[in-house]
Amino acid sequence: MADHSEVAFTTADGMDYPAHEATYEGFIMLVKYGTGTVALILILMAIFLL
Repeated sequence: MADHSEVAFTTADGMDYPAHEATYEGFIMLVKYGTGTVALILILMAIFLL
């Protein structure tokens, strides 16, 4: 059987954590503002299309 004593990401080369964190922050911002935009569009549709 394979030896699983080490976690792969702790020994992997090329892990760029600052870039990873920046990408994650960008994703969270996109989801937050995207959700707000869709909610605003739905509210405006409810007001003006009824």
